[in-house]
Amino acid sequence: MECEWKPDEQGLQQILQLLKESQSPDTSTQRSVQQRLEQLNQYPDFNNYLIFVLTKLKSEDEPTRSLSGLILKNNVKAHYQNFPNGVSEFIKSECLENVGDASPLIRATVGILITTIASKGELQNWPELLPKLGLLLDSEDYNTCEGAFGALQKICEDSAEILDSDVLDRPLNIMIPKFLQFFKHSSPKIRSHAIGCVNQFIISRTQALMLHIDPFIENLFALATDEEAEVRKNVCRALVMLLEVRLDRLLPHMHNIIEYMLQRTQDQDENVALEACEFWLTLAEQPVCKEALCGHLSQLTPVLVNGMKYSEIDIILLKGDIEEDEAIPDNEQDIRPRFHRSRTVAQQHEGDGIEVEEDEDDDLDDDDDTISDWNLRKCSAAALDVLANVFREELLLHILPLLKELLFHPEWVVKESGILVLGAIAEGCMQGMIAYLPELIPHLVQCLSDKKALVRSITCWTLSRYAHWVVGQPPDTYLKPLMTELLKRILDSNKRVQEAACSAFATLEEEACTELVPYLAFILDTLVFAFNKYQHKNLLILYDAIGTLADSVGHHLNKPEYIQMLMPPLIQKWNQLKDEDKDLFPLLECLSSVATALQSGFLPYCEPVYQRCVNLVQKTLAQAMLHQSQPDQYETPDKDFMIVALDLLSGLAEGLGGTIEQLVARSNILTLMYQCMQDKMPEVRQSSFALLGDLTKACFQHVKPCIADFMPILGTNLNPELISVCNNATWAIGEISIQMGPEMQPYIAMVLHQLVEIINRPNTPKTLLENTAITIGRLGYVCPQEVAPMLQQFIRPWCTSLRNIRDNEEKDSAFRGICTMISVNPGGVVQDFIFFCDAVASWVNPKEDLREMFCKILHGFKNQVGEENWRRFSDQFPMPLKERLASFYGV
Repeated sequence: MECEWKPDEQGLQQILQLLKESQSPDTSTQRSVQQRLEQLNQYPDFNNYLIFVLTKLKSEDEPTRSLSGLILKNNVKAHYQNFPNGVSEFIKSECLENVGDASPLIRATVGILITTIASKGELQNWPELLPKLGLLLDSEDYNTCEGAFGALQKICEDSAEILDSDVLDRPLNIMIPKFLQFFKHSSPKIRSHAIGCVNQFIISRTQALMLHIDPFIENLFALATDEEAEVRKNVCRALVMLLEVRLDRLLPHMHNIIEYMLQRTQDQDENVALEACEFWLTLAEQPVCKEALCGHLSQLTPVLVNGMKYSEIDIILLKGDIEEDEAIPDNEQDIRPRFHRSRTVAQQHEGDGIEVEEDEDDDLDDDDDTISDWNLRKCSAAALDVLANVFREELLLHILPLLKELLFHPEWVVKESGILVLGAIAEGCMQGMIAYLPELIPHLVQCLSDKKALVRSITCWTLSRYAHWVVGQPPDTYLKPLMTELLKRILDSNKRVQEAACSAFATLEEEACTELVPYLAFILDTLVFAFNKYQHKNLLILYDAIGTLADSVGHHLNKPEYIQMLMPPLIQKWNQLKDEDKDLFPLLECLSSVATALQSGFLPYCEPVYQRCVNLVQKTLAQAMLHQSQPDQYETPDKDFMIVALDLLSGLAEGLGGTIEQLVARSNILTLMYQCMQDKMPEVRQSSFALLGDLTKACFQHVKPCIADFMPILGTNLNPELISVCNNATWAIGEISIQMGPEMQPYIAMVLHQLVEIINRPNTPKTLLENTAITIGRLGYVCPQEVAPMLQQFIRPWCTSLRNIRDNEEKDSAFRGICTMISVNPGGVVQDFIFFCDAVASWVNPKEDLREMFCKILHGFKNQVGEENWRRFSDQFPMPLKERLASFYGV
């Protein structure tokens, strides 16, 4: 046995001095402490001093001792593999000896240290840890038992996977039955630890727990009304998880569990109520929901509605009593990071504008993001939202009587919750609500000028949930008054209202599209005025509202007077922002939409914008190369700058078309794209393929020399696991083939097999199927001899995926391709001819020569099989198809 390590008195004093200084609020002191700690890490026994202060130096105050342990924990995290053997052994034995320290703070610190060492892969190398902690659980001494349990709970949280693997000889087979024994312990803290430990193993359906599932559930029921809130919370959490993984075991008790959860959702302790409220959210996702809940709706509805009121603490945190705060600058920490949605190329469909992939933007999160992100109010509202989607009109029967009372209540908090309820049920109960909207919408529009800011802000959100209905009515009835009031709210003196109004207005823009054209001057006036009024956080949302406006009204924005209003403030911001400022993201996205809408109107602004985008891409790539060669010298760049810049270049190419040619000629963008197309990050590749397609359309003469380099890269990116990358690569291949014509021939083999595989894959998203079909059609159009032999392998999914898109250039070239291939290989279509007929009938007005091609194929087939067979064949057609083919093509 080596002799016991002893600290050197002088060294000990030096470390205590450091620990004291590190508690100083002064940042420069903090910084020098950090540096000295780093230097001390050079000494092998520095960590011995730290554990000594934590476990042995009882003369020091607890916060200092705990801090010593936490610094040690950080060292373990960063350098444990370099600890000398003697040091790590000393630390481990000290931990196990002191896990039952009389002080709760020291016990907890030791527990954190133990789990940190354990998760450094040390569970294997510390075989005595789990058995020893297990033994300590049986100690008569409360502190020892609680400390050991605290440590075990942390280990279960951090190392659940390895505990359930063969690596450790399955310790859970012993641990789980042992934990279950403690559910009945006399100490609430220990009961709570015991459930907390077992709860870590529910979601992963750990075998050792599944074997004891029935006693576990019985024990949970026994603790259902425990006097300790933490225990009740853990019981609720367990039941919510069991609902997902072992519904079969809960079903026999479902009635009682629902009754119990109804009580807990109204628990005095908000943390318990929040855990219980999660139960309704989870239940709504289970197919059994309707059957299990239908008898309880009349009790559940008022409970959820009641949970949707702001609590007093919420109002304090939200500064709900401060009505005017527009002049107070934002706290930078409050500004959430934005995620840029990279470009995805999609087709237009019958009867709508641009197909927007379902975007859950109007989730219930929007009403109050600054308080602790998830609380009882939000959870109740989310639960009501999903239940409305399950029960539809049936839920409305229970809600309507409550709503009448809430919406006209004299207390603002109650009225506010009623408006939130109305928004929460909008999606699920829409059909049933329609009868009430003609009187509700005007009432809500009135609430937009309520004297309480929190009422005004929630009203913005709720109205946005009914925007679709509003837009469907005659504009003067609801759209105009709603828009007028929302625009006033965009200029509200309260920042939360400004934010809610901007988001709601963006939703309204998406729904109304060109209905807004008559009001453009009025809208732009407001948005431009807001530019000079807004603080930082809301400016970012304003960019989004402007970008969405441009997307919604398109070329109608291209009028000199509108450009004159809109562009100067945007360009002024553009000039103010530095290249490393993340505020560039939303501004670049906004400009991308504006450039696409303005088209030639954007010309005066395009050169500096183009140049800067190219620079951003170049800078990011250079930084990435530096980081790759010297990772310790240079940090990884934020590639979002490059992604957003590529997307704005796409917007310019799409908006300016051929006029972008000179800019491309004078820059090295194609060299940069060659690098971007091979980037490790999928979003970078996704955006570079979108740009490749747009430049191919705008100025192919500059792209053509690079095709031999680009095509193999496109071929390797046809991997449907990465949907958006694959989609944009596919689209770009189609655009390239149209420009290349017969010269595409050498490249067909690189891509055709993958494309045919994708179009035949089950569960492929609609957008990807459509783009794949178009690209296959285009390849067949330019190189029919190469593609036609495979006709039979793709004709059926090809026809079904293209029958729903609008007549347009892309559909036109794809169908020319299919007709050309049929003439080369008519046998390839015979078995699936009915699908071809259906796809042809989806055309509203094809160009004359394309109509001729259709006629020729239809009549050719009819003549081939003979009158009698054709009649039998066409009798299978649905009536509308039969009529359409007869009237358009005379067959």
